[in-house]
Amino acid sequence: MKIKTFAATALLSSLLIPAVGQARPVKTQPEWVDNAVIYEANLRQGTAERNLKGLQKRLPQLKDLGVDIVWLMPIHPISELNRKGTLGSYYAVKDYKGVNPEFGTMEDFKEFVRTAHSLGMKVILDEVCNHTGCDNAWVTENPDYYAKNEKGEMYGPFDWTDTYKLNYENPETVKAMADALKFWITEADIDGYRCDVAGEVPTFFWEAVIPELNAIKPIFMLAEASKPELLNSFNADYAWPMKDLFNDIAATQGVNAYAIEHKQNRQAATAADIVKLLQRQEKEYPKGSIHMNMVTNHDLNSWEGTEFERYGQGLGAFAVLSYTLPGMPMIYTGQEVGFNHPFEFFELDSVQPDYTPNQLTSFYEMLNALKHNHSALNASGQLDSMTVWNTTTPDVLAFTRSDAQGDEVTVLVNLSAKDNMVTFTDQAPSADSKINYFTGAPAEQPNHLGPWEFQVWVNQ
Repeated sequence: MKIKTFAATALLSSLLIPAVGQARPVKTQPEWVDNAVIYEANLRQGTAERNLKGLQKRLPQLKDLGVDIVWLMPIHPISELNRKGTLGSYYAVKDYKGVNPEFGTMEDFKEFVRTAHSLGMKVILDEVCNHTGCDNAWVTENPDYYAKNEKGEMYGPFDWTDTYKLNYENPETVKAMADALKFWITEADIDGYRCDVAGEVPTFFWEAVIPELNAIKPIFMLAEASKPELLNSFNADYAWPMKDLFNDIAATQGVNAYAIEHKQNRQAATAADIVKLLQRQEKEYPKGSIHMNMVTNHDLNSWEGTEFERYGQGLGAFAVLSYTLPGMPMIYTGQEVGFNHPFEFFELDSVQPDYTPNQLTSFYEMLNALKHNHSALNASGQLDSMTVWNTTTPDVLAFTRSDAQGDEVTVLVNLSAKDNMVTFTDQAPSADSKINYFTGAPAEQPNHLGPWEFQVWVNQ
């Protein structure tokens, strides 16, 4: 979006955006980010109570699982005008400073945050800064906050007919949204935001407002975007390209049932393409950038198939990579118990997760502990701390991540539906003084890996 001169001038003075030639504020990185695991909570569908109190009861269980950051999908009242379905989309916000009665009260929310903090966990809110619901008070009270089409009408982006897009050429829009973001930090002591479609909001807004939020307290900012310039101010973004590549590899191997059913024309890809993607991102992004890795989330679950549909027998291998490749791992509601159901998005879903611990729960507990206990896997670690071991097959990915303290984690994974020989073309990772993390046995270099087999070696 081109910024008009009058708007840019006003913003420079009102929000202290650095003028041309001045240095951009240094990005603040909370000390608790590097080895953190994020859990995305779907309040509407995720517990029997379907509200904040219900999720609050689960916080000790999430703590035991190894969760550090609880990300709440939007908690605000939902617009009724042009509402989709019976309950509407979380992302059609009616009031940025309110709590949806469906989920509880403001005091319920504050108590939720206090409880999470008492357990050593952080809470981030899902915030929608690109658009509002169609009956948000701003629509009538401040219509100039909104973008207009050639007919002078408010409109929603994409096919989101239950929303109206905001106009950041207006400095008053900028100030109003900055005020809304500050509100939840000062009022409820939250620890940051996951920012919906952050790449659709002008970058200058984020560069201006994030330092102001950090002036209140150090916070964590997650951008739902894969836009390098945003990582000059955000702490992390979405690993959308890696997610697409995971799906492509699964489709190439014939196990992506969702792609087959929906006749998707996905790109042919192998494990070797993961290294190429990392190398490209290393050049494109600011040094130390963090990407949030995932095998599912609310969008994927409801609109692109569950992780079981997309990865089949390869799910474990891709989950291991989501934890061991550079970046920050996330878990979505029900993922920790193998919940294989696409949630309804605009209605109450009659199918809910059973959180009785099972084999997958133990698997994710081990992955979370791996992340916490091995500084070699710190989120800010990049390719300069990662050694890739080349093999004769493009389907086998082998790498070691290490740090200055001597910690090492080696990963060998066969991203293939067939048995593959493991023959290194040059140097090979050393198994000396290493154990196989998932078996506890001494590590041994395998001469082959079965379909979707993976090994993780750690220091004894």
